[in-house]
Amino acid sequence: MTALVVAGTDTDIGKTVFSAGLTLALGASYWKPVQSGLADETDSTCITRLTGQPVLKEAYRLTLPASPHLSAEAEGVEIDCKHLQLPSVDGPLIVEGAGGLMVPLNRKTLYLDLFAAWGAPIVLCARTELGTINHSLLSLKALAEAGCRVVGVAFIGTSEPQVEETICAFGNVAHLGCLPRLDPLTPEVLGAAFEAHIDLETIQKAMV
Repeated sequence: MTALVVAGTDTDIGKTVFSAGLTLALGASYWKPVQSGLADETDSTCITRLTGQPVLKEAYRLTLPASPHLSAEAEGVEIDCKHLQLPSVDGPLIVEGAGGLMVPLNRKTLYLDLFAAWGAPIVLCARTELGTINHSLLSLKALAEAGCRVVGVAFIGTSEPQVEETICAFGNVAHLGCLPRLDPLTPEVLGAAFEAHIDLETIQKAMV
């Protein structure tokens, strides 16, 4: 089993759609360790709808749409990282984080700490809108200082070549492409867009 982590610079930037495209392209399994918020379509349900690939059950399913540590505390539980070890599956595994890197899982552990402990390669997803240079470079700095192996940055939104080049140059990482916002968002549209815009070869090499 080879795992790859899809992390993000913030919440609601398109990590789940990117994860779906990657899961579809690789014929992979998918795992969201902690789901905070159950009122709307969950990320796991979205992946199932868009890919039809195996989706592993979340280790924690929490009702409150908030940081995992707050969602857990609202239900009187504490997230135990012993239950967040990478599961064993046949073939590649795509693991999606929640929000940004500094999101707490409990009062002692950030998602970044978990990623570092796993040691799996990481793709950082970033917006292309105003403010993304700062958020992206801070995220890349945090990943480097934690000793994480970053495959590169995948951008999501309307392409801004100068912005993207600036981030990858200062961050000294690979540019993995820019996935546009898709409407309609169907498996067929997602698959075609991912093939056209994302450097899948670089990602696959990092998973070997």
